[in-house]
Amino acid sequence: MKQPLIKKRTLITIIINQLEQALAQAINAANEAHAAAVDDQSIAETQYDTLAIEASYLAEGQSRRVKELQTSIHQYQGLTLLDFDENKPVALTALVQLSNDIPNQHWFFIGPTAGGMRCTISDQTITVITPQSPMGMALIGKYQEDEIDIKLGNKQLSDYLSQVI
Repeated sequence: MKQPLIKKRTLITIIINQLEQALAQAINAANEAHAAAVDDQSIAETQYDTLAIEASYLAEGQSRRVKELQTSIHQYQGLTLLDFDENKPVALTALVQLSNDIPNQHWFFIGPTAGGMRCTISDQTITVITPQSPMGMALIGKYQEDEIDIKLGNKQLSDYLSQVI
């Protein structure tokens, strides 16, 4: 079977770069929300005026997002990449291709965080999934050529692991 031109270290660098971009945006949003929360214009004029309260909730949520992104970046920076083959079960850092995804050149990378993130390397599309996601739970512990059955939303997916690297 043709081996893909995906280097996991390159993939990790791309994921970290995307997380750093999201972090910069989240920091800006948190700063703006904090400024709005303490702005003189946000002072309540009546008991029903909740602008300052809403802005402070938004600032808190944005600050939480900043911390989550910082944690994700740290996790990817410290990630030990493993090599997989037909004799090793799928685990964190596995790159998995299902048989139905071969024509689309689509892969799943099992990462610690950032589920749903997508990138393209050498015409291969990679979607990050976490072990806690439905797809991650279906793949973890499986071996190359194992079948999976998973319900994703209203759809039932039946397929098998074509490649695990």
